[in-house]
Amino acid sequence: MAGIAAASFAGTALARAAQPPKPRIKVGQIGTGHAHASGKMTTLRQFAEDWEVVGLVEPDAALRERLAADPAYRDVPLLTEEQLLAVPGLQAVVVETAVRDLIPAARRCVAADLHVHVDKPAGESLGEFKSLLDEATSRGRVVQMGYMFRYNPAFLRCFDAVRQGWLGDVFELHAVMSKKVDAASRLRLAEYPGGTMFELGCHLIDAAVAILGPPDNVVSFTRHNHGERDSLADNQLAVLEYPRATASIRSTVLEPHGGERRQFTVCGERGTFDIRPLEPPQLRVSLESAAGPYAAGIHDVPLPPAGGRYDGDFADLAAIVRGEKPADYSPAHDLAVQDAILRASGLAVE
Repeated sequence: MAGIAAASFAGTALARAAQPPKPRIKVGQIGTGHAHASGKMTTLRQFAEDWEVVGLVEPDAALRERLAADPAYRDVPLLTEEQLLAVPGLQAVVVETAVRDLIPAARRCVAADLHVHVDKPAGESLGEFKSLLDEATSRGRVVQMGYMFRYNPAFLRCFDAVRQGWLGDVFELHAVMSKKVDAASRLRLAEYPGGTMFELGCHLIDAAVAILGPPDNVVSFTRHNHGERDSLADNQLAVLEYPRATASIRSTVLEPHGGERRQFTVCGERGTFDIRPLEPPQLRVSLESAAGPYAAGIHDVPLPPAGGRYDGDFADLAAIVRGEKPADYSPAHDLAVQDAILRASGLAVE
């Protein structure tokens, strides 16, 4: 399966720890409007042996006023975008704007010959995203998408098991990512017609496509359970169809304690991997016969500490920028994911 990481982040971290220090990579961040923005900045600063944060861009006055109260941004220089892109030796930019601005900002960074980490989802236009990927490829730059389970230790085990054939032919994938949000969050999410599938389900679709590849067809079921409040598509199901498998992805913002029931289950003819909850991950393996490191039967598998949610992304990006390895996820994978996300969200695809 092209695009699936072959080694755990834990192993990568140990290998890096044994190496002599390397030159730090100059990086900046554009935007703080994305829900993951402060977490990304915190992670970059935590791994200061790899990353030198040279500045932050936030053109929105209201968002700038909030920065003083967020320790993630303490002492980070506030720059204009022009100033950031002109920093000598800048090699990468993390784009954490509101979703509508992610791809335009990323394109400006790629045009400046920079690698980019772009949060999710990749906008509402497949054509605009493809144009970004094509431009980056032509310049030899990488667009790393911010889907947050790519380096989760349970998902890495699952990807490896499927790749090695330990589960046999996969015929079913079932995944749920839900939560409950307040009225203000509903209004923010309602700005995008793709609803909760666009906002949350995208992470699961990325993992599903990593395992099964691009779907032959996507069927979207969208419910507006509280149309009297707002226009948010708050209760969604998508089915990804394959010649010999189906993948069901559910996402809602109506479920109390939904985080505890978030799950990702992959069923093959020889066994099942069940991740539930997703963070911190717990993994149950059921195998018809022993395979790889796993005995036959049903087992709760101990996992290494998950670390920070974004640690693996930025460890991998550092290695990519330094030319030590290619990206784990190809532009073709990312484009297929975006196509599936739009269809699963009930949105038109050009």
